[in-house]
Amino acid sequence: MMGTIVKDSFSERLAAMNSHWEGYLLEGKFEQSIEFIVAVNSLVDSFNRLRMSGLVRLCEGLESEAFAKLSTESAHPISNDDQESIQKKIDTLNSTVESMFLSQEACRHQEGWHSKAYIDAKDDQWIKPRNVLVVADNHGFDVANELKTQLSFFGFKIEIIAWEDQPAIDSAPLAVIFMSVNSDATEQQLALIAQLHQQFFSSQMLYLGEPLKPESIVKLMRAGVDATIPIKNHSTMVLSRILDLVQTAPQEKSHVLVVEDSRVALASIERTLAQYDIDTFSINSPDKLFDALEIYTPDLILMDMHMPKFNGVEATRVLRQTEAYATIPIVYLSAETEVSMQVEALRLGGDQFLMKPFNPVLLAAVVEAKISRFREMQRSTQIDGLTGLLNHASSKTKLAAMLRDLSVGQEMAIIMLDIDHFKSINDSYGHPVGDLVIRTLAYLLKGRLRSIDLIGRYGGEEYIIGLPGVGASQAAVIIDKIRQDFARFTHHYAGGVIHATFSAGTAAYPDLGSVFEIIEAADNALLQAKRLGRNRVEQHQPRSQEVV
Repeated sequence: MMGTIVKDSFSERLAAMNSHWEGYLLEGKFEQSIEFIVAVNSLVDSFNRLRMSGLVRLCEGLESEAFAKLSTESAHPISNDDQESIQKKIDTLNSTVESMFLSQEACRHQEGWHSKAYIDAKDDQWIKPRNVLVVADNHGFDVANELKTQLSFFGFKIEIIAWEDQPAIDSAPLAVIFMSVNSDATEQQLALIAQLHQQFFSSQMLYLGEPLKPESIVKLMRAGVDATIPIKNHSTMVLSRILDLVQTAPQEKSHVLVVEDSRVALASIERTLAQYDIDTFSINSPDKLFDALEIYTPDLILMDMHMPKFNGVEATRVLRQTEAYATIPIVYLSAETEVSMQVEALRLGGDQFLMKPFNPVLLAAVVEAKISRFREMQRSTQIDGLTGLLNHASSKTKLAAMLRDLSVGQEMAIIMLDIDHFKSINDSYGHPVGDLVIRTLAYLLKGRLRSIDLIGRYGGEEYIIGLPGVGASQAAVIIDKIRQDFARFTHHYAGGVIHATFSAGTAAYPDLGSVFEIIEAADNALLQAKRLGRNRVEQHQPRSQEVV
């Protein structure tokens, strides 16, 4: 067992799975087996969010066997042999998570944070390893060394080996990158991929090569590869993917409004969704819908079809005429078996139709999938397409919310920064190179700052950063270290290499009281940094500290 890892997003789900299994072993009831399967499926979702592909596969193997042996009500209690088979998979999962956690603890004292407050804040997160293994053929060593230079700049430790060599590392790396530049993977290479996948089960497996045919990609996936990347796009795609692995932020809790007049059905829904850490708020009549929406902001509505006063379809049609709720996902729950009725319900505004009695795993899967797509749709209007950072409007909205959520006495710094002489970069090297510089700085900020920090592209070559719990002078130290590193970074492009710098200004709450005032002060500090020669950081000085 993995002990007390209370801050890890998956620890409670793992404990719930073990608890449900132990309960089933004691009593052998069908209902307990269903709760166990739901808990396993919930773990699959949790590890998927953390991009821990090896653990996802372990959970999926356990889930498949559990379905095969536990899903028939008449089979309970299952035989001792079947119990032992499932227990072995559970033990493997628990021991794998335990060993991974212990190896992450060793990473908690690594370099990369430049103030005690930042170290403390980062230690609240689950730390992943930062070593990357690269396996390359003779034609790929130049690309491998270029990747090593780039990834090392972001704090990763890189080991490069040939396909015929054995890695010198014992603990699982964050990722293994395979390169076969001029051809598809050979049978020997596929065998090595499978071997390293077994050895480093929790590592992300990436394959870089020429554009591959579907059958070649399938062979790589069967060997253990998680993603294939065209060699020509390696600089941006690999860096983005690797940084995403260590920048996984805690998943925002999902909220579901349940409109259901049956207490039995409602209890089953709430119990199922609670195991997936999904919050619920329930009402027993559709005429209470708008009152509920005033006090509860759901990501999805679960709507019973047949209720007093008016039915679920009529309630949905009313909602769809209200702009604020025109796109919220609505999933119907009903014992209605008439296909024409189901089709009509979907045509009039619903997104999915689930039959009662529902399968709890299917219910949770549908709810999470619909919420995920809904949030992705919302996110697409808030994200800058080039960098993946928040856009101008979303950055300001998010900063205002962060300021409102601060604890009493807590500080928050805002940083404005701008790439120096960016027009000259575009004019001299072309816009694709300018875009490369913009993306690289975005990756650097994501790699060096915390997942709780806000990073936005404010416009053009300008960025905005929000650091909760950090004062203006501390923010200046943090961003100045990033500035120094960015100035040393070599940007590779088809015609050679270039270097770039940025200037920055900082300001903070409570020195200033509103987001508008802090942004304006930070922007004025940025202008001062540019007036003083660029490639520097200036800090806003409150009037009480100004030199007379």
